[in-house]
This record gives sequence, structure tokens and C-alpha cells, in this order.
Amino acid sequence: MKKITIKPVWTIQGADGVALSPRLIELLSAVHQEGSLLAACQRLGLSYRHGWDLVRAGEAHFNTTLLHMERGKGSTLSPLAEKLVWADHRILARLQPILDSIASELATEIARVSPTGGQAFRIHASYGFSIEKLVESLMAEGVPIERRYATSTAAAAALRDGACDACGIHIPIGSQQPRALAHYAQWLDGEDLRVIDIATRRQGLMVAPGNPRKIYDLQDLTRADVKFINRPADSGTRFLLEGLLREKGLADRPIQGFEQSEATHASVAAYVASGLADAGFGLERPARYFQLDFIPMVNERYVLVCRAATLDHPAMQAVKRTLADPDFKRTVDALPGYDAAHSGRVTPWREAFASA
Repeated sequence: MKKITIKPVWTIQGADGVALSPRLIELLSAVHQEGSLLAACQRLGLSYRHGWDLVRAGEAHFNTTLLHMERGKGSTLSPLAEKLVWADHRILARLQPILDSIASELATEIARVSPTGGQAFRIHASYGFSIEKLVESLMAEGVPIERRYATSTAAAAALRDGACDACGIHIPIGSQQPRALAHYAQWLDGEDLRVIDIATRRQGLMVAPGNPRKIYDLQDLTRADVKFINRPADSGTRFLLEGLLREKGLADRPIQGFEQSEATHASVAAYVASGLADAGFGLERPARYFQLDFIPMVNERYVLVCRAATLDHPAMQAVKRTLADPDFKRTVDALPGYDAAHSGRVTPWREAFASA
């Protein structure tokens, strides 16, 4: 099956109709990461002169400075350039899972009408970095996979309705587990369900570097000087957070920004990193990626769920081989907050969470 990649591209158009080059935003992002214009140009395969031309055109477009350069000290972004870079980060973090899903659907449609086409193995899953690594490994192996990223609830409903072959969901370990299992019982119940472990992962509070607001626990979110950014109301992470707030007697306390949401863990982290909120709740990996401080609160299991008969499907056999592969385990273990010790373990649904 062909691999299709879709990347978001955006630009800004002035009153004269002249649009800012998308490559300028790409270049500024590279300067932010590399610390110098020269290194950024080398990374993007641009000549230094072309890079300078892009910067000058951007400065003319905005009529202000975008880069500050000091001999021997590299390049730093101006406040406006920083805003452009963080806007790009937020766009990518918010849209990439959606675009990945669309690309997978397009690839499947093309495969169905091609001479060598066939039925792809359908995975609907809550977006996460371990499932992303799994799908990447399967696609590199040539396994025909149709992935669709959705909320855990939507993924579970898709399995019940026969709209997918396996669903990816996350179940908290500890006091919130019974509530989560009762919630998923609406869609996941029966002797023929099987759970395949991918990894455990940490969820917690994401806060600015150095934690300037002194946010240490969920009660701090109720302070009037703290602005929060949430996940969507139907997401598994929002469901987990609401359970934790109820457990601590904070469910009825106002939290500034609680009803404002970002679609992914990465977009929550980017939102906090850009200074638009003081705290978010989500995974450790995006918090570390955006250089935020992270306060761990809950470990959870990210698992695939399927029917027992599906375990014999060639694609599911490939899934189990990949999950048991030491190289895959090392790749997942390298992700901040992830542990692949039990990756590949298969357990009946009604036994999988009995001892946790």
C-alpha cells in the first residue's frame, strides 16, 4: 500500500495581496531549533544567501526585525518571529493526527482500486506516541494498515459496531481504573474481547519552565491567577482529569479556561509553551518536547482491543511480532514517560485489569 503524507502549510497575506513565503516560517522554526541562521539553512538545504533573502523579505513584509544576530553568538528570534514559530508548532500539533488519518484513508481507497489492492487492517485509536510508532513500524514492513485517530470512546464504539478491526484506548492504573472500565463497558464487553498491551505512559500537569506560577497539584488549578487549557470533552484524558478532580473534591470548583480545549496532547503542550496558558493536563512526552516542566499524576496502560478471532489475522500477527521486538521496545522506552515492559502481552478483556 502506498504511503501518503499530508503536511499543513500556512502563510500570511498583506493588504497588497503579497503573501509571506511558507519557507520563511520553516526557516524561522529551524533557527529556533538550531540557534543560528547558517545551521538552519544547512538543515533545510538552503544557501545562506537564499536564507537571508527570505528573512529580509519577511522583515519588509512586517516592517520589523525578525532575527537578531551577534557575531559568535548565533541568531535569536524577535518577539514577532517567536509568535510565528509557536503558531506553526500549534498548527502542526493540532492538525497532524487529523491529517495522518486522512492520508491513511486516502491510501486505503487508492489500494482498493489498484491492481494489487486489498482490504487493509483497520485500527481506530486514541492518538498517542506509542501507537504512532507501532503504525510506522507496520507500514515500513509493508503491512496494509488503515489508521484513524479518534477519541478512545469513538474508537471503542467503532470496534463494537464493526467499523474497525482493533481499537486503541488508554486505561488508568489505580483509583480511576474502575470508573474508566465502567465507562468503556458501554462498548467493550464480552468473552471474545482480547487486550494487547502496547505501553504504559504517564499523564500529569504541564507547566512553564521553572514553574513560575508554583503549580504543584490539581487544587492549584482553581486559583484565580492560573489559566488552564483542557482537552476536548469527549477525550479520554478529559475523562481522566474530571475523575481526578471529583476524587479530590474539586469537581465543583471553577477553573479558569476549563472549557477551552486543544485537540491533542502536543497542541496542549504548545499552547502552554507559547504562554497562552499556565498549565495543561496530558502526556509527559510532548511536555518534554516543548521543554515544559512536568508533574506526573497518573500512569495508564495504552492497549489495543480486538475480537479473539482477529488475533489470527496476518496483520494482527505482524502487530504482535512488532510489539515483542526488542528494537521496538527500546524505541518506545526512549519516549519520556513510556514503558514497554509488557508490550505484546495478550489477555482476555475480563482478566486484563483484574489485578491492577
